[in-house]
Amino acid sequence: MKVLIVGLGSIGRKHVDALKALVPRIEIIALRSNENCKNLQGVRNIYSYKGVDKNSIDFAIVSNPTANHEETLRILTKFGIPLFIEKPLSLSFHIKDLIEEIDHRNLFTYVACNLRFLDCLKFIKESLSGELINQINEVNVYCGSYLPAWRPNMDYRKSYSSSTELGGGVHLDLIHELDYIYWLFDKPSEIIRKLRKQSALKISSYDYAYYGLDYEGFSANIVLNYYRRDSKRTLEILFENETWLVDLLKNQVSKNDEVIFSSKQTILETYKSQMQYFLKSFKARKLSVNSAMDAFEVLKICMENDT
Repeated sequence: MKVLIVGLGSIGRKHVDALKALVPRIEIIALRSNENCKNLQGVRNIYSYKGVDKNSIDFAIVSNPTANHEETLRILTKFGIPLFIEKPLSLSFHIKDLIEEIDHRNLFTYVACNLRFLDCLKFIKESLSGELINQINEVNVYCGSYLPAWRPNMDYRKSYSSSTELGGGVHLDLIHELDYIYWLFDKPSEIIRKLRKQSALKISSYDYAYYGLDYEGFSANIVLNYYRRDSKRTLEILFENETWLVDLLKNQVSKNDEVIFSSKQTILETYKSQMQYFLKSFKARKLSVNSAMDAFEVLKICMENDT
């Protein structure tokens, strides 16, 4: 199996590690931006698409900065191969024609939102498949952490997260929360959206986001931030007679303060589960659980439509 990866930063390397664990003899080709990029063992570097034989590539991974996704996808779509795309799909809504071309070519696409493979959220997805979903009165999502602590060996002010131009901003970095709510409940009927920069962090991107999503019978409130020192990542579901609390950092679910589900799985392990799903699904020509079209719908929740 031969794979092309475009973008070999920290996330790209996680995908490479997952691939190597699942397919030890895989051949990986990385399109690098310049010859000064650090080499990665077991990965062959190229510096132009001219070095790619599209007929020999089984699929491509897009994990470069979000600001470059659209250009990359327009090139790779013409290759006619399956695409594994790091979230978020794009910075722009001006890609409807690209989505339509992907659909017209019947390309398998998966947009990587690895929290869908976290055991506690999978437990919630399975639990809400019956009548329980009709008993929901309220949903509250919270994800707060401290941006300078994300990459200890890097000045946070120089990271893509801090730059609006590169695709940074808490609403895009933490689009996972919007994605899993879309996964659990589908599209909302109405959206309230508040994005702003309000902390002392020296960044140009948004460090706070609030979403109010209306569904039949309940609303979902989502709060995201870059400035919380003691990290917290939770999903709270208020039913008629009980409250469920999902702690994503502990990978457990409590009902009225009693733990009803717990897993030792780490978030890092979800990258391997996600890649395993992708490999099996595109080979079997199954429908993607999170296609480019699905990710486009989440993007419309995430940002104001400027079209």
